[in-house]
Amino acid sequence: MIDASSNIPKHVAIIMDGNGRWAQERGKNRIFGHRTGKKAVQNIVETAAKHKIDYLTLYAFSTENWKRPPLEVNTLMDLLIRSLKRELKQMLENNIRLQSIGALESLPVEVQKALQHTIEQTKNNSGMVLTLALNYGAHQEITQAVRSIATKVKNNIISPEKIDQNIINKHLYTRNLPAVDLLIRTSGEQRISNFLLWQIAYAELYFTEVLWPDFNETHFCAAIKSYQKRERRFGKTSEQLQEK
Repeated sequence: MIDASSNIPKHVAIIMDGNGRWAQERGKNRIFGHRTGKKAVQNIVETAAKHKIDYLTLYAFSTENWKRPPLEVNTLMDLLIRSLKRELKQMLENNIRLQSIGALESLPVEVQKALQHTIEQTKNNSGMVLTLALNYGAHQEITQAVRSIATKVKNNIISPEKIDQNIINKHLYTRNLPAVDLLIRTSGEQRISNFLLWQIAYAELYFTEVLWPDFNETHFCAAIKSYQKRERRFGKTSEQLQEK
């Protein structure tokens, strides 16, 4: 179990990878893997809330995922709608507040409706903030932020000299979220895949060979324990940190 008295990451983000390979290893199609992976999502959300993680962000659907076969995309959208409806009661019971980031306006209308309904129903919850990254891509996010800031500069709303990290943060999808402390990726792949590129500047990275449908509380706790053993210096030396 996690040492609750030690350093607990405030914001954990997860790239949930490996559903397709998990299914193929069992002679099943990729859709079977996604359906099974949904159970892992439920388990990890409960686990994170139990261990007092303040913010959990899940990479649920990227801007690149539209390139997948239509049947797989449609199944993912249907699973999302069903999950939002089914898990609402659990989120309310566990005091979890849902929000979402990404180009949400491009999602199917039924997905937008289900998403907005769940967000509205949980908006007054004061526990863990669960963020679903949907139709999300960091390049797209940063490009949109630059365009927005450029428009404000053109209209004399922002002075170029005043543009700093704080201004940029305010124009990102994640404006209401703290920086990521720990980024977890399952399935053995060791890349970021266009996920929260600005927000993970100082995040600790944790890669595991475990495929997402098999990722459970034990694996999640292992990632947290690894994080707790690391020294986060943010450019300083170990000696400077010890002086505090």
